[in-house]
Amino acid sequence: MRISFSPQRREGSLKVVKDGDKLRINGALFSFISLPDGATIPYGNVPCEWIASPVERIDGEIHLTLILPHGSNPSQAVAFPEPLTDPDDGDLAIPSDPAEEMDNVDT
Repeated sequence: MRISFSPQRREGSLKVVKDGDKLRINGALFSFISLPDGATIPYGNVPCEWIASPVERIDGEIHLTLILPHGSNPSQAVAFPEPLTDPDDGDLAIPSDPAEEMDNVDT
């Protein structure tokens, strides 16, 4: 699996758990097991607001892009995240900044 990220200024957080060709994205399960090699699910056809690209199987590997939410002053690691290539099953290491650094709003 290859997961790229599209950083976006928005509220919320992203939690992704991988299990083979299935992803649990913020609690919702999406299975790509039946996607044959060379096939594409067009962008918008997967009912998930966090998926920001078509979902493709290329040479047996699922490729997709997820929206990466960030605050008003993201770190370099969040603003320009590296893709996750062949991550292990389980909770994925999603680039993020500590909550207290995301938005420093004076009240």
